[in-house]
Amino acid sequence: MATVLVTGSTQGLGQGAAEELLDDGHRVIVHARNEDSRHGLDDLVTQGALAVVGDLGDLDQTRALAEQVRELGPCDAVIHNAGVYEGAALLPVNVVAPYLLTALLPRPERLVYLSSGMHRGGHARLDGLDWSGSRVSATYSDSKLLVTALTMGVARLWPDVMTNAVDPGWVPTRMGGRSAPDDLRLGRVTQIWLATSDDAQARTTGGYWHHQQRQEPHPDAADRGIQDRLLAALAAHTGVVLEGARA
Repeated sequence: MATVLVTGSTQGLGQGAAEELLDDGHRVIVHARNEDSRHGLDDLVTQGALAVVGDLGDLDQTRALAEQVRELGPCDAVIHNAGVYEGAALLPVNVVAPYLLTALLPRPERLVYLSSGMHRGGHARLDGLDWSGSRVSATYSDSKLLVTALTMGVARLWPDVMTNAVDPGWVPTRMGGRSAPDDLRLGRVTQIWLATSDDAQARTTGGYWHHQQRQEPHPDAADRGIQDRLLAALAAHTGVVLEGARA
């Protein structure tokens, strides 16, 4: 049995992943943005999940969320599922929060970050980005390219942690829309597999995956210079340096 944190668990891919993990007998920590949305975790909590609350668009709340998780004991895996599609919160939620939680939580055995096939249309420019979310300074595609670069950077610095990015496909969630053509369950299978499976393929690191098939991400995600500059920018914004990264 593994202990798995799933951020953004009140609906969609995160909720479905948490349900399957619970069904498989794992200890699951689920997450809601605030007390108003916490009711979306009720069924999961009834099934035995442990709940934490915090707005990932806010640095202080993200730090407090990390402390809530720490109090529940170490995680074997973290699935950084939470995300937004538009607005000023794109960078804080999609990039800053996964970085900060990664830096603040004890190292798990496995890390899974949610990317998107749309990351291939993004730009890895770092100049002029507003990490605070006070204004829109990046697109969804940009944010997913950056979180994919973050994934590859963590995988490089922490070779003892199985760290991977996942493209879940275009699935019918609130973000994807009802007409999305991909299968919702298939969209979460890879996250669960990478977080818990003893399959040799799942026990790898530095991969970009779509439906349990390893693919090549945008070349910028694998660029060490971009990774290092991204980690430095996130450290400067949050005041927290990822272990092993340049201060």
